[in-house]
Amino acid sequence: MNDLTRNDQRAIVAELLGTMFFVMLGTGAVVSAAMAAKDGAAFITAVAIAHGIAILTAVAWTANISGGHINPAVTLAMLVTRNIKPVLGVAYIVAQLAGAALGSLLLKLAIPNDLEDQTNLGLHSISGLMSSGEALLLEALMTAFLVVVVFNVAVSKKGWGANAPIAVGLAVMLIHFVGIPFTGASVNPARSFGPALVTNEWADFWIYVAGPAIGAVAVAAFWMFWKSFGEDELEVAK
Repeated sequence: MNDLTRNDQRAIVAELLGTMFFVMLGTGAVVSAAMAAKDGAAFITAVAIAHGIAILTAVAWTANISGGHINPAVTLAMLVTRNIKPVLGVAYIVAQLAGAALGSLLLKLAIPNDLEDQTNLGLHSISGLMSSGEALLLEALMTAFLVVVVFNVAVSKKGWGANAPIAVGLAVMLIHFVGIPFTGASVNPARSFGPALVTNEWADFWIYVAGPAIGAVAVAAFWMFWKSFGEDELEVAK
C-alpha cells in the first residue's frame, strides 16, 4: 500500500462508497418491487430501471475520482488492458466487495425482518429452467456487452466523455430487462456478493463470479488486439 498516492487512496474510497450505494439502491429496488408489483412485468421493469439509474449515478459521481468502475468485472478488464496499476486494481476490487457488503447490511438494518425473509435482500438466483452452464454463458455474454460499452464510451479517446455514464446506465438497464428472469442479471460480482454475504446464501454464487470474469477478460483481450489496428491507443498505467 506504500505505492498508493493520496489520490489513489481517495479513489479506493470512492469505489467503496459508489459500490455501496449502487448495491443498496439496486437491491432496495428488488425489495420495493416485490412489495408493490402485481405481475412479473412490473417487477422486471422496476428492477431494471432502478439498477440502470443507480449505476448511472454511481459511475457519474465517481468517474472523475476513481474512473467509476463500481464493478470488479470492469476493474478486471482494466487490469488486463493495463489501464490501471495492479496494486490499485486489487484495492478497487476489495473496496467494491466491502462497499457491496455494507450496502446490503444497511438495507438489512433499514427494512422489516419479514420483508427481508421474503426478498433475501435481492439475492441473485438461477431460474429452475436454466442449467449451470447456460447461466454461466448468459452472465459471461451480458458482462461482455457491458464491458464493450465501457471501453468504447469511457476508455476510448473517441468515447462519450462526461456522458459515458449515460451509456453505461442504459446498458445495465437493458441487461436487466433481458437477464432478470434467468439469472437475476448480475454482471457484477460485487452486486451478487453483498446479499450473499449478509444472508449467508451462496448457492451458485460461483457463476456470478466466473461468468462476469470470463466476459470481462474476453473483451479486454479483444480490445487490446483491436486497438492495435487504430490510432486510439491504450493508455498504459505507469
